[in-house]
Amino acid sequence: MAAQGTEIIAELLQQIQSLDSPEGQTAAALHSLSSLTKVSSHNRKHVAAAPGAVPLLLSLISAATPSSTHTQTLSLSLSILFNLSLNTNLKLSLAQTPNLITLLNSILLSSKPPHAAKLAASLLCSLAMLDKNKAPLGVAGTVEVIVEALRCSTNVSSSSPANHHLLSALAELLHFHGNCTLAVRAGVVPLLVGNLESPPEELAGSFTVLGLLARFDEGIEAIMAVDGVVSLMVDGLRKGCTVSRESAAEILIKLFEESGECLKEAALNHDEWSSLLADLSVRGSARAREKAAVLMRMMMENDLDGYLDMEGNYMD
Repeated sequence: MAAQGTEIIAELLQQIQSLDSPEGQTAAALHSLSSLTKVSSHNRKHVAAAPGAVPLLLSLISAATPSSTHTQTLSLSLSILFNLSLNTNLKLSLAQTPNLITLLNSILLSSKPPHAAKLAASLLCSLAMLDKNKAPLGVAGTVEVIVEALRCSTNVSSSSPANHHLLSALAELLHFHGNCTLAVRAGVVPLLVGNLESPPEELAGSFTVLGLLARFDEGIEAIMAVDGVVSLMVDGLRKGCTVSRESAAEILIKLFEESGECLKEAALNHDEWSSLLADLSVRGSARAREKAAVLMRMMMENDLDGYLDMEGNYMD
């Protein structure tokens, strides 16, 4: 069976590579190869090992034009490469393939169809899941490219279909400190803060990335420099989804550690602050409850008695 699968893959690759194959036959072969690599790690291994297979897919991506046929070729080629990247032992070799990262970066900044941008971002995210790839991707300029792609898509539509995939890729890259520095310098913090007025279901990605940035000095300093950031984080506790509330709570902890004024602002300027923490500690996820406990402890350890009125409420 394994030998038969290898023969089928070799035949499909030959059809794709043949200059005599009609466009429809090439598309059909790509579709079959995409299906085979989607369902089987063994098929992914065989395709990756086939001589010239990955460079062939890159050449098809590079040659794609806006025509409907070539758009299909582009999407299918990217899908196959994404499927290959699902094998952990292929992530490093794929990332080291000449011109692959440069090509994916260019797709994110080009006028290629949105579906192609989604697939390129998903492939970058998959490659970034391997720690060894995080620094090389940063060196290749992928962090700045993602920030610029987010900026461009936000100018067009805050609900761009590629945004979720771009933010997921950026989140993976930000686990490496050097990439955090690159993102901050590229202006990602004000860009993401500007998106916090989006509907609650669209906030999770922005809050997640901000939460990762807050773990490093450059990130928390940039977040603290945003006007009204405490109020934005409190809003995240109030209206965000589970992921948004977790990240908002984590960012507030970092803000309070850096500045007692931020803690005071949360307590004095938001009537619902205590009830938000109580709700988070009871109805939040396990991680959110843990963060709520830290926030409550920080409130108790800071002397705010001078800001209480006769009824025990915080006042200016």
